[in-house]
Amino acid sequence: MRKSTAQSRSRVKAFLIIGLCLPIGAVLFLWLLTMPDVSVLRATNPPVTALMKARQAEAQGHTIGRHWMWVPLSRISPYLRQAVVAAEDASFFTHEGFDWEGIKDAALYNLEAGELKRGGSTITQQLAKNLYLSSERSLLRKAREVLITRSLEQHLTKERILELYLNVAEWGQGVYGAEAAARHHFKKSSRDLTADEAAWLAAILPSPRRYDPMRKTTALTRRHDRILKRITRGSPQSPRLEPEPKSEPDSEPESEPDQHSAEPTGQEQTGGYNESPTSR
Repeated sequence: MRKSTAQSRSRVKAFLIIGLCLPIGAVLFLWLLTMPDVSVLRATNPPVTALMKARQAEAQGHTIGRHWMWVPLSRISPYLRQAVVAAEDASFFTHEGFDWEGIKDAALYNLEAGELKRGGSTITQQLAKNLYLSSERSLLRKAREVLITRSLEQHLTKERILELYLNVAEWGQGVYGAEAAARHHFKKSSRDLTADEAAWLAAILPSPRRYDPMRKTTALTRRHDRILKRITRGSPQSPRLEPEPKSEPDSEPESEPDQHSAEPTGQEQTGGYNESPTSR
């Protein structure tokens, strides 16, 4: 009798375990099936991002202008490329998607502060979130971020990751990408940004809808000064693109079409900026 009772209990436990594992396994399988194919980003620019969709949803039915012009990396000022890497992810060209030292430092800082103030995210992680993920904080979302980040690093070059990030980053209310940011804040093309202007744009990235380079708060000015020092005074942390993209003569036509801009080519070449949405 005891043996029979023990066997019955074992069967019940087995059925319970199977009953729990099957739905969990099915959810994980479906979850993996919905992972984005980032390999298409090698040659195709995204028509929209998860962040853009989220901002539109926050408008609660009201249409908000979207200023967005896509430009290749070679048409973005080297100062801005360096400033963004220096400010957001100084070890971008040496890590494989995750800055473990930065994550450790952020965790210690948050522990001491008693709240989540720093994230320690790399440029690749920020790109993964910007392109594909919601702003919710959950373990499942974080797991997706990790997998997408690894996939981006495996399928794309560092230069392509940086190009994507600079073109989809939020730089103000409805302002996306380096070109729209340069025209919105400084009335010029991103290729013509000075070191000082690039440092201001990089400085507002953590809170682009809160800060404005034209309204120089004390905190923003300190951040700007640190970034500017790194990119102009030969700081050991000053980033360099490897290899440096070749510059294109101003007189030549675009080597890469602006896939998502409704703005005429002539206007884009003369540095004009249409205040109506350039991409939707």
